[in-house]
This record gives sequence, C-alpha cells and structure tokens, in this order.
Amino acid sequence: MSAGSEASIPDRKPWRHGDACILVHFRLTPKSSKDAIEGVTSTSDGPAFQARVRAVPEHGAANAALEQLVARWLDLPKRSVSLAKGGKSRLKALQIDGEPEELDRLLEIKARELQR
Repeated sequence: MSAGSEASIPDRKPWRHGDACILVHFRLTPKSSKDAIEGVTSTSDGPAFQARVRAVPEHGAANAALEQLVARWLDLPKRSVSLAKGGKSRLKALQIDGEPEELDRLLEIKARELQR
C-alpha cells in the first residue's frame, strides 16, 4: 500500500498508550526539501506517520529535527517529545509525555487533518 493511496486512518493506529505517555511511530525521510508530516503509511512494523526533515542523518541531527517537528505539529513543549526507539533506522518511535487520553484525541484530530 502506498502513502498516496491511503484514504483513511488504518484499523491500527500509528501510536499506542504507554505509562503517562504515548508512543508514536514515524517513517522518517531525512535530507528532504522541507520539514513536514505528510500522512499515514504502511510499514513492516505497522502503520506510521510519514515525516520528512531537511536535516541530514548524521550525529542525531535528523532525529532532533523530527522531535522538534512533532512538538510543533502537536503544539507541545519540545521537552515532551523524545526518541524512544530507532536511532539509526528510518522507522522511529517517539515518546510523547502527557495524559494519554488527551494525546490520543489530539493525534486522532491530526491524523484526520492529514487526510484532507
């Protein structure tokens, strides 16, 4: 399934609840022409948000750029978003600290906005 052909949020969400946080899955493309979250895509690990950053994948720059991008996208403090898994992989898991139910609602809204 390609990113462009997906018309709805998949049955499985690209995030799951943790203890006082949510773990959100991303497929990251570094060295892009823009910083953006473009939709939900299917990966070998399940659904993930497709993200692009201008930063290069050296010395953690692309990971830091993804953390900043997601914090801006969700309008959360930068300190609330941190890399939990996938430091050297295109598939990342970010930990977003906060009330899981509120974050779940926020991510639902953001995922729907990406479908428009």
